[in-house]
Amino acid sequence: MYISEEQVRSRLRYSELIPALRRALADFSAGRVDQPVRNVLSIAAHQGFYALMPAVCGEIMGAKLVTFFPGNAALGLDTHHAVILLFKTSTGEPLAVMDGRLITEMRTAAVSAIATDLLAKPGARSLAILGSGVQAGSHLEALRTVREFDDVRVWSRTAEHAERFAAAHGARAMTAEQAVRGADVVVTVTSSRTPVLRGEWLGEAAHVNAIGAVGPTFRELDDEAMRATLVVESRAAAERESGDVILSGTPVYAEIGELIEGTKAAPAGGRTVYKSLGIAVEDLAAARIVQEAAG
Repeated sequence: MYISEEQVRSRLRYSELIPALRRALADFSAGRVDQPVRNVLSIAAHQGFYALMPAVCGEIMGAKLVTFFPGNAALGLDTHHAVILLFKTSTGEPLAVMDGRLITEMRTAAVSAIATDLLAKPGARSLAILGSGVQAGSHLEALRTVREFDDVRVWSRTAEHAERFAAAHGARAMTAEQAVRGADVVVTVTSSRTPVLRGEWLGEAAHVNAIGAVGPTFRELDDEAMRATLVVESRAAAERESGDVILSGTPVYAEIGELIEGTKAAPAGGRTVYKSLGIAVEDLAAARIVQEAAG
């Protein structure tokens, strides 16, 4: 069975995806998932990356093959492309092959929504988004399922892009500093390899979802912004793949799954950072929803 992106779009909803990912992340942190850190190949000639992400979780096993080519943005193409393969754990039978681009987009935002629900203050009303691409839109949609934001601010390196996003989503375009100061929740979804978020702009109780800068030398947050209670999906992945974590030396407080399971207590206050990297079990959980809906 091959499932196209259009079919994925018609079958995947945040209302189902978020609870499924909560279970998957809890299973991962509890040791009920067999999953190595992804294997990444650099395509230096085209400034791209190609990664393999396998996992075994209960009755389902599979893998995502994903590419990241930042230069595609200038060509009017998506920067991420992916294919997900699902197999039956008990027999090894193939169940489905599906386009993984939209799943990657949605599960990334859905996990940020989970982190925001766990870590942001209950009365959070203001949201700052640094970046105005695909992930900016998906994050705004997903985060609105866990908090009622009535003040949305956006910044982009290209002012025209920020204005366009603002007009489409009822947000306000402004400088990065203006967007961040006073914001309850901040999302960084840029392709920058150097910090775009400065800790001096953040409030003492702000929550940050750091989404971009996947790679041991890439960063979106400066050292001051990383002086916070740090939560990740996978300790092993963060210690190998996140420049924000590695270069700042910030210790990991907990995995999201530990907070969900209650094996680690949610922080009582202060600034929090969720560093997103994306792990295979998230893709399998999302793909399973799509596969079951497709019959």
